[in-house]
Amino acid sequence: MVEFKDDGTATTPGKPRENRDAESAVVADLVAVELDDAGLNLNAKRLPILARIYGAVVLLDGLATLPIMVISILYAVREILDGHVHVDAMSLTFILSAIHAVVLVVSAACLIVLGVMLLRNHRRYAARWTYVLMPLTLADGMLSLALTGLGFNLLLPLIQMIILVVISVTADPSLSEERRLQRALRRMDDRDDYESAVAAGMLGRDQSGKGYIALDFFNIFWLFTIASVGGLIVETIYHMALYNGELQDRAGLLWGPFSPIYGCGAVLVTVCLNRLWKANPFLIFCASAVIGGAFEYCTSWFMEAAFGITAWDYTGRWLSIDGRTSGQFMFFWGLIGVVWIKWLLPRLLALINRIPWKVRYSLTAVCTVLMVIDIAFTLMALDCWYGRMAGQPQDSPVAMWFSERYSDAYMANRFQTMHIDPSKAGVCEWPASITLRGQKVRRTLRQPSRVGVSGIHFQALKE
Repeated sequence: MVEFKDDGTATTPGKPRENRDAESAVVADLVAVELDDAGLNLNAKRLPILARIYGAVVLLDGLATLPIMVISILYAVREILDGHVHVDAMSLTFILSAIHAVVLVVSAACLIVLGVMLLRNHRRYAARWTYVLMPLTLADGMLSLALTGLGFNLLLPLIQMIILVVISVTADPSLSEERRLQRALRRMDDRDDYESAVAAGMLGRDQSGKGYIALDFFNIFWLFTIASVGGLIVETIYHMALYNGELQDRAGLLWGPFSPIYGCGAVLVTVCLNRLWKANPFLIFCASAVIGGAFEYCTSWFMEAAFGITAWDYTGRWLSIDGRTSGQFMFFWGLIGVVWIKWLLPRLLALINRIPWKVRYSLTAVCTVLMVIDIAFTLMALDCWYGRMAGQPQDSPVAMWFSERYSDAYMANRFQTMHIDPSKAGVCEWPASITLRGQKVRRTLRQPSRVGVSGIHFQALKE
């Protein structure tokens, strides 16, 4: 007999775990059978009318968008190949616009499939297709932000993401009672795994033995958080030592003592080198130097391309690569990787596992939400700061709100290592005038700008 405790966990007193696992599976099957016998099979139950309406809307949207996008892409390619439109194929704007077009085509095709699944009441498949559309919607929003900036262009991806999340939850064929039982059984198994790992001294460790740390969300999130704080502290002390005690705010987020560059670097090094924890330190050093240098270069390039931000410049240093990274700092990355894998990671894992069992999931969920909000508001504040520096009108409610609360002086004081130069952002390098089908066309473009095709307005002029 399975007993449920007040905290939602299930237990079967006086039986070994193997027996409890077998009994749990039997109980789950019996519950499912009883629910089916009672006529509560969710697969046979029709979706709510709103879900079916949404299915019809996305089906029509996909059927209309897909051919338009395909024809537009083919037309643009033909115009470029015929020489009617001249573009720099290696420019950031062109690359992002091309990726955005592909994402929109794939999203339109997936929306057609999702609409059909919703209208035909295929709940399980509909839920699975929402999981496919979520990353596509996120990519659409991020690319739209990079190409056209912060505005109403982000409203549609946001609404679609919310709807997809709701559908993924409601369309899942598992009944509420069955989900409750499964959560309780899973929690029971998690608790048993937790206690077994504690007894064996393997809490948070990779049980397979191939790597050192278990690469689950719990461990990854707290490694990111601790490294973000610790990296900021180390960098601040390093700057004070070099510049006679000068204190400089080197935070990377709008709120809190966080530098996400160090957090992302720590997670990247951990994921890539987790299986090398027993390897020769020299191998770890070389791998970490390459990984750290590549990460530093890509981060610098993205910040400059997206926001015109220069956070560091290593020009003139030993083995400098476009000023974005250098041999000196790749050497430091190598040392940090060895120290991280061989010494810091075990101690940080022990610190993370001091979080009590009863609060580890709830605390992680709350902190994750707060971190996501902090990152989102930071990106929006940087985008508005960029717009003000570029001389773009800040007349939207969001832009005005950020202008009032996070002025240029506030942003410059908060991000003291960042310097914005809008001219360095991904500028569309189209000619001032081009010819399309016998018509002279003049383009007007926000100056300076990060916009792509969607931000360019063509005005036809008679010859």
